[in-house]
Amino acid sequence: MYDSIRGTKDILPEESKKWEFLERTIREVARLYNVQEIRIPTFERTELFYKSTGEDTDIVQKEMYTFTDKGGRSLTLKPEGTPGVVRAFLQYSLHKKRPFHKLFYIERMFRQERPQKGRYREFYQFGVEIIGSASPLVDVELISMVMNILERLGIKGTYVRVNSLGCDKCRPDYRKALKEYLKGKLPLLCENCRRRYETNPLRILDCKVDAENLTDAPRMIDFLCDECKEHHRIVIDTLKSLNIPFKEDPTLVRGLDYYTRTVFEFIHPSLGAQDSIGGGGRYDTLIKSMGGPDIPAAGFAMGMERMLLAMGDREIEEEKPVVFFVALGDDAKRLSFNLLEGMRKAGVKADMDYIGRSMKAQMREANRLGALFTYIIGEDEIKKGIGILKNMDTGEQMNVPMDVEEIKRRIS
Repeated sequence: MYDSIRGTKDILPEESKKWEFLERTIREVARLYNVQEIRIPTFERTELFYKSTGEDTDIVQKEMYTFTDKGGRSLTLKPEGTPGVVRAFLQYSLHKKRPFHKLFYIERMFRQERPQKGRYREFYQFGVEIIGSASPLVDVELISMVMNILERLGIKGTYVRVNSLGCDKCRPDYRKALKEYLKGKLPLLCENCRRRYETNPLRILDCKVDAENLTDAPRMIDFLCDECKEHHRIVIDTLKSLNIPFKEDPTLVRGLDYYTRTVFEFIHPSLGAQDSIGGGGRYDTLIKSMGGPDIPAAGFAMGMERMLLAMGDREIEEEKPVVFFVALGDDAKRLSFNLLEGMRKAGVKADMDYIGRSMKAQMREANRLGALFTYIIGEDEIKKGIGILKNMDTGEQMNVPMDVEEIKRRIS
């Protein structure tokens, strides 16, 4: 016998009801925001993630599933969605078809990290990318979309951490000040942070190990240029006007190299130490860095397992069968099956017994499934061409001809 691989998870029918509800809610809200779905491949060329996600990130350094195919190419199972979406955006020249795009995906991702509650090596992400606008209102729309989804899922108590990472104009001064500050603390920092000191000092602020040593670090918010200050002000003011709960957090940098200006993270405190359920931000330079034109963009990704964890034990109402056909004998089974298929084609959810249960056991199964009606066919009913339709709530029974339209009319 084989077991599933560590870090993967089977989604069994009982749990899949929640997944279906989650995905349906995401698609409903995406439609309200006029966001279109995009589907991208499971694996990409490895260099795509080095170029976009960042060579110095934990994802690229430690967590990617990379392999060499028979053609000698280095390929990687996608650890995140944005690089693949941007690659597709450029490959198919979507910017030449129209200047503004809103795209969403629901995809499997793969990261070789330590499995824990709500975090797996194969996991699902829901993400949105808005490409073609530098407006701060786009940043807020992304945040608003997530909060709308969480509200519909019944997830309460979530708030947003927000920061600005500035732009290419103001970030160099901050980087210089941060390096000067960190210079005297290098002996206290972990090995990863000492390595990042030269390559990407901002990522040191994201380190959980050294957080206590960096409480008095310079803040990017104090180095913003006038344009970035105004962008950030509009984001904050609009969040306030929409009554979206948020906290400004100058230590928030996110774990990817491509972010500029606004970054945000969704926090659900009841999840404990692992309280983040997703995040995102603006990446105005990523498309150009990947060989495309200078097009601004912003996006987010949400861990769907984390969202389900935040939903708790919420019961999802499952659509019940309207009719369960109770068949007594082989002839009745064949006749029931024909009627059953007719009901389904007419748009009525219906089922029957396939394992030879007694009438009493079939009625119990109809009850277990929550069927609203049973339609009983035995030898006598076949002779008359009339079955017995029973209302499972009231117990009321009536004789109804063995005709799909007539049965449908009586149960409506």
